[in-house]
Amino acid sequence: MNTLVVLLAVLAVLVVAGGLFLVATANRLDRLHVRMDAGWAALDAALARRAVVARTVAASVLPAGQAGVLRATAEGAESAPRPERELAENELTRQLAEVDRGLLPAPLADELSDAEHRVVIARRVYNDAVRDTLALRRRRKVRYFKLAGKAKQPEYFEIAEPELDTAAAPSTPRTSARVVLVDGRRRVLLFNGRDPGEEGSSFWFTVGGGIEDGEDLRSAAVRELKEETGLDTPAERLVGPVWRRRVEFSFAGRRYDGTEWFFLAELDGDVAVDTSGFNEVEVATIDEHRWWSAEELRETAEVVYPEQLGELLPSLLDAGWDGRLRSVR
Repeated sequence: MNTLVVLLAVLAVLVVAGGLFLVATANRLDRLHVRMDAGWAALDAALARRAVVARTVAASVLPAGQAGVLRATAEGAESAPRPERELAENELTRQLAEVDRGLLPAPLADELSDAEHRVVIARRVYNDAVRDTLALRRRRKVRYFKLAGKAKQPEYFEIAEPELDTAAAPSTPRTSARVVLVDGRRRVLLFNGRDPGEEGSSFWFTVGGGIEDGEDLRSAAVRELKEETGLDTPAERLVGPVWRRRVEFSFAGRRYDGTEWFFLAELDGDVAVDTSGFNEVEVATIDEHRWWSAEELRETAEVVYPEQLGELLPSLLDAGWDGRLRSVR
Protein backbone atom coordinates (compact mmCIF):
# COMPACT_ATOMS: atom_id res chain seq x y z
CA MET A 1 0.00 0.00 0.00
CA ASN A 2 2.78 2.39 0.93
CA THR A 3 4.55 1.63 -2.35
CA LEU A 4 1.36 2.42 -4.29
CA VAL A 5 0.99 5.74 -2.47
CA VAL A 6 4.59 6.65 -3.24
CA LEU A 7 4.14 5.75 -6.90
CA LEU A 8 0.97 7.78 -7.13
CA ALA A 9 2.69 10.74 -5.46
CA VAL A 10 5.62 10.51 -7.86
CA LEU A 11 3.23 10.27 -10.79
CA ALA A 12 1.34 13.32 -9.56
CA VAL A 13 4.58 15.29 -9.25
CA LEU A 14 5.58 14.29 -12.77
CA VAL A 15 2.18 15.31 -14.16
CA VAL A 16 2.31 18.66 -12.38
CA ALA A 17 5.91 19.27 -13.48
CA GLY A 18 5.02 18.35 -17.06
CA GLY A 19 2.01 20.63 -16.97
CA LEU A 20 4.07 23.53 -15.64
CA PHE A 21 6.67 22.93 -18.35
CA LEU A 22 4.01 23.01 -21.06
CA VAL A 23 2.47 26.18 -19.64
CA ALA A 24 5.89 27.88 -19.49
CA THR A 25 6.65 26.80 -23.05
CA ALA A 26 3.28 28.05 -24.28
CA ASN A 27 3.86 31.41 -22.57
CA ARG A 28 7.31 31.69 -24.11
CA LEU A 29 5.89 30.84 -27.53
CA ASP A 30 3.22 33.49 -27.08
CA ARG A 31 5.90 36.08 -26.22
CA LEU A 32 7.87 35.12 -29.31
CA HIS A 33 4.79 35.61 -31.47
CA VAL A 34 4.24 39.02 -29.88
CA ARG A 35 7.88 39.91 -30.55
CA MET A 36 7.52 38.74 -34.15
CA ASP A 37 4.36 40.79 -34.63
CA ALA A 38 6.12 43.85 -33.22
CA GLY A 39 9.05 43.19 -35.55
CA TRP A 40 6.75 43.03 -38.54
CA ALA A 41 5.01 46.27 -37.51
CA ALA A 42 8.42 47.99 -37.32
CA LEU A 43 9.47 46.54 -40.68
CA ASP A 44 6.18 47.54 -42.30
CA ALA A 45 6.64 51.09 -40.96
CA ALA A 46 10.22 51.23 -42.27
CA LEU A 47 9.12 50.03 -45.71
CA ALA A 48 6.28 52.56 -45.74
CA ARG A 49 8.70 55.36 -44.86
CA ARG A 50 11.03 54.29 -47.66
CA ALA A 51 8.11 54.41 -50.10
CA VAL A 52 7.22 57.93 -48.95
CA VAL A 53 10.82 59.08 -49.38
CA ALA A 54 10.92 57.40 -52.80
CA ARG A 55 7.88 59.39 -53.92
CA THR A 56 9.54 62.56 -52.65
CA VAL A 57 12.65 61.67 -54.67
CA ALA A 58 10.45 61.09 -57.73
CA ALA A 59 8.92 64.53 -57.32
CA SER A 60 12.25 66.32 -56.96
CA VAL A 61 14.78 66.49 -59.78
CA LEU A 62 14.38 63.20 -61.65
CA PRO A 63 13.52 63.14 -65.36
CA ALA A 64 9.78 62.79 -65.99
CA GLY A 65 9.97 59.21 -67.26
CA GLN A 66 12.11 57.90 -64.41
CA ALA A 67 10.06 59.88 -61.88
CA GLY A 68 6.81 58.32 -63.09
CA VAL A 69 8.19 54.77 -62.92
CA LEU A 70 9.65 55.32 -59.44
CA ARG A 71 6.41 56.85 -58.15
CA ALA A 72 4.34 53.96 -59.51
CA THR A 73 6.75 51.40 -58.07
CA ALA A 74 6.63 53.04 -54.62
CA GLU A 75 2.83 53.12 -54.66
CA GLY A 76 2.72 49.49 -55.80
CA ALA A 77 5.02 48.42 -52.97
CA GLU A 78 2.85 50.20 -50.41
CA SER A 79 -0.37 48.57 -51.59
CA ALA A 80 0.96 45.09 -52.41
CA PRO A 81 -0.63 42.21 -50.45
CA ARG A 82 1.71 40.17 -48.26
CA PRO A 83 2.30 37.33 -50.78
CA GLU A 84 3.43 39.88 -53.40
CA ARG A 85 5.19 42.29 -51.05
CA GLU A 86 8.69 40.86 -51.41
CA LEU A 87 8.61 41.13 -55.20
CA ALA A 88 7.25 44.68 -55.05
CA GLU A 89 9.82 45.83 -52.47
CA ASN A 90 12.65 44.25 -54.46
CA GLU A 91 11.54 46.22 -57.52
CA LEU A 92 11.54 49.42 -55.47
CA THR A 93 15.06 48.61 -54.25
CA ARG A 94 16.16 48.19 -57.88
CA GLN A 95 14.55 51.47 -58.94
CA LEU A 96 16.17 53.39 -56.07
CA ALA A 97 19.57 51.90 -56.94
CA GLU A 98 19.29 53.57 -60.37
CA VAL A 99 18.74 57.04 -58.86
CA ASP A 100 21.74 59.34 -59.21
CA ARG A 101 22.13 60.49 -55.61
CA GLY A 102 24.33 63.35 -56.78
CA LEU A 103 21.27 65.01 -58.34
CA LEU A 104 19.39 65.08 -55.05
CA PRO A 105 19.56 67.89 -52.49
CA ALA A 106 21.82 66.82 -49.63
CA PRO A 107 19.01 66.61 -47.00
CA LEU A 108 16.91 64.42 -49.28
CA ALA A 109 19.87 62.18 -50.14
CA ASP A 110 20.57 61.72 -46.42
CA GLU A 111 16.90 60.98 -45.73
CA LEU A 112 16.80 58.35 -48.47
CA SER A 113 19.97 56.72 -47.17
CA ASP A 114 18.57 56.72 -43.63
CA ALA A 115 15.30 55.16 -44.81
CA GLU A 116 17.22 52.38 -46.57
CA HIS A 117 19.32 51.70 -43.47
CA ARG A 118 16.19 51.44 -41.33
CA VAL A 119 14.68 48.88 -43.73
CA VAL A 120 17.83 46.77 -43.50
CA ILE A 121 17.88 46.87 -39.69
CA ALA A 122 14.13 46.27 -39.32
CA ARG A 123 14.20 43.31 -41.71
CA ARG A 124 17.04 41.68 -39.77
CA VAL A 125 15.25 42.20 -36.44
CA TYR A 126 12.02 40.71 -37.83
CA ASN A 127 13.77 37.73 -39.41
CA ASP A 128 15.62 37.08 -36.13
CA ALA A 129 12.22 36.93 -34.38
CA VAL A 130 10.90 34.56 -37.06
CA ARG A 131 13.96 32.32 -36.63
CA ASP A 132 13.53 32.08 -32.85
CA THR A 133 9.78 31.46 -33.14
CA LEU A 134 10.22 28.73 -35.75
CA ALA A 135 12.93 27.06 -33.66
CA LEU A 136 10.55 26.71 -30.71
CA ARG A 137 7.55 25.72 -32.84
CA ARG A 138 9.56 22.88 -34.42
CA ARG A 139 10.24 21.20 -31.10
CA ARG A 140 8.52 17.84 -30.73
CA LYS A 141 6.54 18.65 -27.58
CA VAL A 142 5.30 21.94 -29.05
CA ARG A 143 4.06 20.15 -32.17
CA TYR A 144 2.65 17.15 -30.31
CA PHE A 145 0.60 19.23 -27.85
CA LYS A 146 -0.24 21.86 -30.52
CA LEU A 147 1.00 24.66 -28.23
CA ALA A 148 1.03 27.11 -31.15
CA GLY A 149 -2.72 26.74 -31.50
CA LYS A 150 -4.04 28.27 -34.70
CA ALA A 151 -1.29 30.87 -34.98
CA LYS A 152 -0.09 31.29 -38.54
CA GLN A 153 3.25 29.71 -39.44
CA PRO A 154 5.93 32.45 -39.30
CA GLU A 155 7.45 33.48 -42.63
CA TYR A 156 10.78 35.16 -43.30
CA PHE A 157 10.71 38.39 -45.28
CA GLU A 158 13.40 37.91 -47.89
CA ILE A 159 14.29 40.93 -49.98
CA ALA A 160 17.59 41.95 -51.47
CA GLU A 161 19.31 44.46 -49.23
CA PRO A 162 20.36 47.62 -51.05
CA GLU A 163 23.96 48.63 -51.47
CA LEU A 164 24.00 51.19 -48.69
CA ASP A 165 25.79 54.42 -49.45
CA THR A 166 28.05 54.49 -46.43
CA ALA A 167 30.24 57.18 -48.00
CA ALA A 168 27.33 59.60 -48.22
CA ALA A 169 26.03 58.80 -44.75
CA PRO A 170 28.60 56.86 -42.73
CA SER A 171 27.86 55.27 -39.39
CA THR A 172 29.47 56.96 -36.41
CA PRO A 173 31.53 54.58 -34.22
CA ARG A 174 30.31 54.70 -30.62
CA THR A 175 31.67 52.90 -27.58
CA SER A 176 29.40 52.82 -24.54
CA ALA A 177 29.68 51.73 -20.93
CA ARG A 178 26.45 50.37 -19.48
CA VAL A 179 25.48 49.17 -16.00
CA VAL A 180 23.14 46.33 -15.05
CA LEU A 181 22.03 47.94 -11.78
CA VAL A 182 20.30 45.41 -9.49
CA ASP A 183 18.57 46.24 -6.21
CA GLY A 184 18.16 44.13 -3.08
CA ARG A 185 15.14 42.36 -4.59
CA ARG A 186 17.13 41.24 -7.66
CA ARG A 187 15.38 43.74 -9.93
CA VAL A 188 17.21 45.63 -12.65
CA LEU A 189 16.74 49.34 -13.30
CA LEU A 190 15.66 50.28 -16.82
CA PHE A 191 14.79 53.56 -18.50
CA ASN A 192 12.10 53.96 -21.12
CA GLY A 193 13.06 56.23 -24.00
CA ARG A 194 12.46 56.94 -27.66
CA ASP A 195 14.24 58.05 -30.78
CA PRO A 196 13.19 61.64 -31.53
CA GLY A 197 13.33 60.69 -35.21
CA GLU A 198 10.83 57.83 -34.75
CA GLU A 199 7.40 58.85 -33.50
CA GLY A 200 5.47 56.34 -31.45
CA SER A 201 8.26 53.84 -30.80
CA SER A 202 9.86 53.41 -27.39
CA PHE A 203 12.13 50.90 -25.71
CA TRP A 204 13.64 50.01 -22.33
CA PHE A 205 17.38 50.08 -21.73
CA THR A 206 19.95 49.95 -18.96
CA VAL A 207 21.86 52.76 -17.28
CA GLY A 208 24.81 53.99 -19.32
CA GLY A 209 26.05 55.97 -22.29
CA GLY A 210 28.97 56.82 -24.51
CA ILE A 211 32.49 57.15 -23.15
CA GLU A 212 34.18 60.55 -23.30
CA ASP A 213 37.63 61.39 -24.65
CA GLY A 214 40.39 59.98 -22.45
CA GLU A 215 37.94 57.96 -20.35
CA ASP A 216 38.21 54.23 -19.73
CA LEU A 217 35.17 51.94 -19.63
CA ARG A 218 34.94 51.58 -15.85
CA SER A 219 35.27 55.33 -15.26
CA ALA A 220 32.57 55.98 -17.87
CA ALA A 221 30.26 53.47 -16.19
CA VAL A 222 30.77 55.16 -12.78
CA ARG A 223 30.11 58.61 -14.28
CA GLU A 224 26.97 57.49 -16.16
CA LEU A 225 25.66 55.79 -13.04
CA LYS A 226 26.10 59.00 -11.06
CA GLU A 227 24.55 61.23 -13.74
CA GLU A 228 21.53 59.03 -14.43
CA THR A 229 20.68 57.67 -10.97
CA GLY A 230 22.44 59.92 -8.46
CA LEU A 231 24.37 56.94 -7.07
CA ASP A 232 28.01 57.62 -6.30
CA THR A 233 29.38 54.09 -6.68
CA PRO A 234 33.08 53.25 -6.22
CA ALA A 235 34.66 51.82 -9.35
CA GLU A 236 35.69 48.65 -7.53
CA ARG A 237 32.00 47.86 -6.82
CA LEU A 238 31.41 47.32 -10.53
CA VAL A 239 31.83 43.73 -11.75
CA GLY A 240 33.03 43.04 -15.27
CA PRO A 241 32.62 43.92 -18.04
CA VAL A 242 30.34 40.88 -18.03
CA TRP A 243 28.71 41.28 -21.46
CA ARG A 244 29.48 42.91 -24.79
CA ARG A 245 26.90 43.96 -27.37
CA ARG A 246 27.44 45.04 -30.97
CA VAL A 247 24.60 47.14 -32.34
CA GLU A 248 23.76 49.28 -35.36
CA PHE A 249 21.11 51.88 -34.71
CA SER A 250 19.83 55.31 -35.67
CA PHE A 251 19.16 58.13 -33.25
CA ALA A 252 17.95 61.62 -34.15
CA GLY A 253 18.67 60.93 -37.82
CA ARG A 254 22.27 59.80 -37.31
CA ARG A 255 23.45 56.21 -37.69
CA TYR A 256 25.77 54.60 -35.19
CA ASP A 257 27.95 51.50 -35.20
CA GLY A 258 28.09 50.79 -31.50
CA THR A 259 29.92 48.56 -29.05
CA GLU A 260 28.39 48.37 -25.58
CA TRP A 261 30.23 46.99 -22.54
CA PHE A 262 28.09 45.97 -19.55
CA PHE A 263 29.10 46.04 -15.90
CA LEU A 264 27.13 44.58 -12.98
CA ALA A 265 26.40 46.65 -9.86
CA GLU A 266 24.41 45.07 -7.01
CA LEU A 267 22.81 47.19 -4.28
CA ASP A 268 22.14 46.01 -0.74
CA GLY A 269 18.56 47.27 -0.61
CA ASP A 270 16.04 49.58 -2.24
CA VAL A 271 17.25 52.99 -3.37
CA ALA A 272 15.67 56.17 -4.68
CA VAL A 273 16.68 57.04 -8.22
CA ASP A 274 17.65 60.67 -8.83
CA THR A 275 17.49 61.69 -12.50
CA SER A 276 18.30 65.36 -11.94
CA GLY A 277 21.67 64.76 -13.60
CA PHE A 278 20.10 64.02 -17.00
CA ASN A 279 21.48 66.06 -19.90
CA GLU A 280 19.19 67.88 -22.34
CA VAL A 281 18.88 64.94 -24.73
CA GLU A 282 17.99 62.53 -21.91
CA VAL A 283 15.40 64.92 -20.49
CA ALA A 284 13.80 65.19 -23.94
CA THR A 285 13.79 61.48 -24.81
CA ILE A 286 13.50 59.49 -21.55
CA ASP A 287 9.95 59.27 -20.22
CA GLU A 288 10.18 57.01 -17.15
CA HIS A 289 12.16 54.44 -15.23
CA ARG A 290 11.26 51.36 -13.22
CA TRP A 291 12.75 48.26 -11.61
CA TRP A 292 12.13 44.98 -13.47
CA SER A 293 12.32 41.40 -12.21
CA ALA A 294 13.73 38.74 -14.53
CA GLU A 295 10.28 37.16 -14.74
CA GLU A 296 8.70 40.44 -15.82
CA LEU A 297 11.37 40.87 -18.48
CA ARG A 298 10.71 37.40 -19.86
CA GLU A 299 6.95 37.97 -20.00
CA THR A 300 6.77 41.53 -21.32
CA ALA A 301 5.86 42.29 -24.92
CA GLU A 302 7.65 45.64 -24.75
CA VAL A 303 10.99 46.21 -26.45
CA VAL A 304 13.93 45.72 -24.06
CA TYR A 305 17.66 45.96 -24.79
CA PRO A 306 19.58 43.72 -24.44
CA GLU A 307 16.90 41.33 -25.73
CA GLN A 308 18.27 38.45 -23.61
CA LEU A 309 18.28 40.38 -20.35
CA GLY A 310 15.46 38.36 -18.77
CA GLU A 311 17.17 35.06 -19.55
CA LEU A 312 20.72 36.10 -18.64
CA LEU A 313 20.09 38.04 -15.44
CA PRO A 314 19.29 35.09 -13.10
CA SER A 315 22.35 33.10 -14.16
CA LEU A 316 24.56 36.15 -13.69
CA LEU A 317 23.24 36.77 -10.18
CA ASP A 318 23.08 33.13 -9.08
CA ALA A 319 26.35 31.84 -10.49
CA GLY A 320 28.27 35.08 -10.33
CA TRP A 321 30.67 36.30 -12.94
CA ASP A 322 33.33 33.75 -13.86
CA GLY A 323 35.56 36.20 -15.71
CA ARG A 324 34.36 35.19 -19.17
CA LEU A 325 32.98 37.94 -21.37
CA ARG A 326 29.74 36.99 -23.15
CA SER A 327 28.20 38.56 -26.25
CA VAL A 328 24.54 39.55 -26.04
CA ARG A 329 22.06 40.87 -28.53
